[in-house]
Formats: sequence, structure tokens, C-alpha cells
Amino acid sequence: MRLRVEFTTEPFDLDEAPAHAVVAREVIQSAELDAVDVGPFGNTAEGEADTVLTAVDSLLRKALESGATRISLQVNVVGEDSK
Repeated sequence: MRLRVEFTTEPFDLDEAPAHAVVAREVIQSAELDAVDVGPFGNTAEGEADTVLTAVDSLLRKALESGATRISLQVNVVGEDSK
């Protein structure tokens, strides 16, 4: 099964990326995921279920440790299995 994760971390800082946002993006970019897209207002990535879920666990833990006060997260099944 393939999953797509979309997430944002808060609090926002429009002048520079806060530590929690940088850490969350590093976790996603270093995981073996496909279609990684990071941006100032949201991030997405796709991959096999186990890889996505492992990355999400790490993302949550590390972003919270780095000062995130809120993490908005959505996980969807993608591909043929999602019909």
C-alpha cells in the first residue's frame, strides 16, 4: 500500500524557517520517500506505507522536540489500492 502524507508545523515565522520546520523537512527529505515537495506553507511526500509511517513517527517526535506547538497532518492511501 502507498501513502501520501501532507503536513505543516507551527508556529509560523514568515521571516525565516523555524527550527521545528527545518527538522521536519529534513526528516522527510532523508527518508526513502517519493514525490517529496517541501514549501513554506505545506509539505507532501509519498511512499510505501511502512516508510511513510516510520517517517511520520520521526517527524512528530523531532518537530515537537524542536519547538513545534502544533503539527497538522493528513495521511491518504494513494494509487490503485485507494479505489
